[in-house]
Amino acid sequence: MILIVDDTPENLISLKKVLERHNFEVDTASSGEDALKKVLKNEYVLIILDVQMPGMDGFEVAEAISGYSKAKETAIIFLSAVNTDNRFITKGYSSGGLDYITKPVDMDILLLKVKTFYRIYEQNRKLIEIQNALMEEIEFRKQAERKKDEFISIASHELKTPLTSVKGYMQLLERNLERGDIETVKSHLGKAQVQMEKLNDLIADLLDISKIESGKLKLNKKFFDLNVLLDSVIEIIFQSNSDFKLIRKGTVSKEIHADETRIEQVIINFLTNAIKYSPGTTEVQISVETMGDKIYLGVRDFGIGIAPELQKHVFEKFYRVEETAIHFQGLGIGLYISAEIIRRHMGEIGVKSKVGEGSEFYFILPVNVGSEKD
Repeated sequence: MILIVDDTPENLISLKKVLERHNFEVDTASSGEDALKKVLKNEYVLIILDVQMPGMDGFEVAEAISGYSKAKETAIIFLSAVNTDNRFITKGYSSGGLDYITKPVDMDILLLKVKTFYRIYEQNRKLIEIQNALMEEIEFRKQAERKKDEFISIASHELKTPLTSVKGYMQLLERNLERGDIETVKSHLGKAQVQMEKLNDLIADLLDISKIESGKLKLNKKFFDLNVLLDSVIEIIFQSNSDFKLIRKGTVSKEIHADETRIEQVIINFLTNAIKYSPGTTEVQISVETMGDKIYLGVRDFGIGIAPELQKHVFEKFYRVEETAIHFQGLGIGLYISAEIIRRHMGEIGVKSKVGEGSEFYFILPVNVGSEKD
């Protein structure tokens, strides 16, 4: 928008009509004081400012405008019928003006100058947008790099822990074999097996990340009974967490067409997280229901919960809630992998949570997303 400032009504009207005829949005002010009030309220691309005005003259107005942070970049063209010698023109430039036109005004020249200032304004605006986008990209890359470095550090630690444990159990096995203590040997073998399973799970997650990044995470879809799968998963989880009550609510009335192994992976991730982040509790609820041509599955715990501002981040790659990361082990990629699996099934994944009251992680899947093999 252009602001024309002139104490002569005829000048305001004629300039306004010419500019509006060329599709410029125009505002007017009849005094310097009025102009300053409008500059405080509105944003202008250009101000066409008469020099000779009662009260504040054009130079004083321009100097005042240059002090406003939001109008600092606004272009100013001075108009003057009296002060046309070089010292007044110089004063105009030093007051913040970018051009100085003498009256009577040649409308063709004024229009050319206005169009030029608008073109410069548009170019500057685009440059600022590009600069802001670049700054956002740089910041995003910095955060991604930081997360990657944190992940490498965490992954190194998480992988080293079971390896160190297995190495220790192997040494103990060797000693107890020499003593012929078979019961102790069996105990150490069982514990070593648990650590090997942890190591296997960590490596599987890392491989899944690699497949997702390279676009090679394939889905082998088939029709299967989710109820049967859920019973199997609950039994598996209960075997290693017998102190937890896994309460199932509801059934699915239709077979679904999906990658059974990958859906099992998501459910196991939900359940293991529910148990991990619910210290001091003994119950996890699994809800499942059919909703038209979709199914809903949710895993509800009664643990520490997640703050609202953090919930949108929990499915991001390498994200670990800082308050819980120091207390609970993990790579911070299980939920990211789960989210990718559900999204590739054309489904929806989410979380409902309150701090101190627990969380419900859920997914919604179409019963049948085509019959092709992904």
